[in-house]
Order: sequence, then structure tokens, then C-alpha cells
Amino acid sequence: MTISYFGYGSLVNTQTLPEGAQVVPGQLEGWVREWRIWGTTEFSRGICALSVAPKPGVTIRGVLAREPKERLAELDAREAKYHRVAGIGPAFLCDAKKEAGPQDMFLYRSRPEHYGWGSDAYPILQSYVDCVLQGFHAFWGLEGVDHFLKTTDGWHVPILKDRQAPIYPRAQVIGDDLLAEFDQRLNDLSVRYLKL
Repeated sequence: MTISYFGYGSLVNTQTLPEGAQVVPGQLEGWVREWRIWGTTEFSRGICALSVAPKPGVTIRGVLAREPKERLAELDAREAKYHRVAGIGPAFLCDAKKEAGPQDMFLYRSRPEHYGWGSDAYPILQSYVDCVLQGFHAFWGLEGVDHFLKTTDGWHVPILKDRQAPIYPRAQVIGDDLLAEFDQRLNDLSVRYLKL
């Protein structure tokens, strides 16, 4: 038996998934991404991560991921500040076959106690943004990167420049040319950076 879920942030980057996970790119209707979940790392560093919220008329790209059911506890532990929202399959459409997702498909959304915009005390990690954008680029190229930026609310939240000493535990190695593309697009959004 398997589980099926929608990845819309770091879960889009297949390098953060376990070997054997099956991933299909597509889009989900009626949701928007937000920089609106906060918490602390194991080092007591405050950080902000991605969540989603219902929003009619918005469609976000992401992936349908399938894994063995016995992996659910490990996945829940990775997404500990989130709870599962089930039954989203009919709102998902695969890119290739134009088929809906399975009925039992779920996504992770911020738990109420962690739901809040990031801030100087809870910034976005640059290493996390890089990982997410790398995942979108792998599936959809720079168009996918642009889509992510456009369909994500909360770019007023500052970004902590940890790229040279990543705090994010699933940080990826990314080429300088691609990082320059990310940086240019973020600069176009007038994001504010904090020094590590």
C-alpha cells in the first residue's frame, strides 16, 4: 500500500525525497503558498517555512508523490509543524496525462500554533529557498521558478543569508549560474536580506 501527497515546496526537490519515491509533476487548484509557518531549529534558531492556504482562482505547481505507507511516520516527523489535509486529489491535475490525483491524496498545512508570517526573528533560510527553487527548475525550468515566486505570498519576510554555511538540513549543491538566476529574480521582488 502507498500514500499519495502533494509537494509544493522542498518536497518538489526530488533530492530531498527517499530513494524509490515516485513523483509526478502537476498543479493544484484553489491553494496559494505562503511564508507563514514559524518555529525553531534544533539549535534554537527561529526560522520561517512554506505553508499553503485555500485561495479560489489560484493554481500552484507542485508534485504528486507516492511512497510506501510505512514511510508515513517518517514523513510526518519531517513535517512536524504541519497537519495533513486529506481529499485534495480532485483538485490536482497531472501535467502529462491530465488526470486528477487519487482521492486519498493529502497535503501538509501549518498547524494553527505555528501559523504566522515570518519576521526578523523568524526569517526564511536562503539555503531553503535555493533548495525549493532548484526543485521547481528541475521540472519546469526558469518558467517554474517564476511561477513559484508569483504564486507565493509573503516576500516581505526577510531572508537569512546562510548559503555559505547552510542551516537547512536538506540544503543542496547548486551551480553558480543557476544561483545567479535565483538571486536576480529575488532582487526583482525587493526582498530584504539579513546577515548570518
